[in-house]
Amino acid sequence: MYPFHWVPAAGQRHASTDRRPEGALAYPSGTSVATLCREQVIADNSEIGWLWPTCDSCNTEAHRIARELPTTTTARSN
Repeated sequence: MYPFHWVPAAGQRHASTDRRPEGALAYPSGTSVATLCREQVIADNSEIGWLWPTCDSCNTEAHRIARELPTTTTARSN
């Protein structure tokens, strides 16, 4: 599992390492979230929000983080 989560906000899909509310699979709409591109945005967890383009800066940083993780951290069990 990766230490970041994707969140639609401000017209793009951003990534964040902020904790999500207990039991939530996504940041609820209206939640203030700090992103990997160093923006503070308000989550828009709407259907259309998930179709927005990905923030280039968040995507670059998310890939950097994923590459640096040990393989066992992201491995899925069968």
